[in-house]
Amino acid sequence: MKEIMLKRTKKFTIDCAIFCSKLPKTREYNAYVNQLIRCSSSVGANYRASQRAKSGADFINKLKIVEEEADESNFFLEIIHEITKLEKLNLNSEIEPLLKESNELVAIIVSSIKTARINNAN
Repeated sequence: MKEIMLKRTKKFTIDCAIFCSKLPKTREYNAYVNQLIRCSSSVGANYRASQRAKSGADFINKLKIVEEEADESNFFLEIIHEITKLEKLNLNSEIEPLLKESNELVAIIVSSIKTARINNAN
């Protein structure tokens, strides 16, 4: 599972960057693009860091950062999705898989945190 998640979080980072490169280059979009690139890249980087945690508590703390960054990525994807719909830009086929993946990553990480807390308590 560790290798799968390393690949998924890295792919999510790359897919968000590719998606962002297709958005209009305006001041408004750039603000959301910059935020999405930061938080989506943090998902992959912090998951990778969690695999080098020094203790169970450190592992949980790093996963909490991954959870927050994946949720934040989802937020900015939702905002971009709503704006592109209002502006009638047809990007649904590209943004919907990213929304799905960010939701799945959050769910997996939340589950991992719960398991790690149980294991840490024992």
